[in-house]
Amino acid sequence: MTQTELVPDLDTFVAEMVADDAPRLFAVVQVHDNIDADIAAWGLAFPHHAEVVSTSGGTRMRLRSPERAARLLSRPPSVDARLVWVTDRPR
Repeated sequence: MTQTELVPDLDTFVAEMVADDAPRLFAVVQVHDNIDADIAAWGLAFPHHAEVVSTSGGTRMRLRSPERAARLLSRPPSVDARLVWVTDRPR
């Protein structure tokens, strides 16, 4: 007898727990002179901090908020960094 057979709702419980506690995924997009853009970093937003990794892999940051990552990756006046939340979308 497997654990799932002993607790038939375990899979549902685990799926709900993971969905409820999952961090939010975001990107920091650098916009260059309002004519071009690239993804500079990806991040995970947790309740009290954010983990951010540059797309080049050379930089990792633990910050108080995702918004802080956008501020740190801005290079005024020619580069503006924007926070973009990843949402589920049809493919």
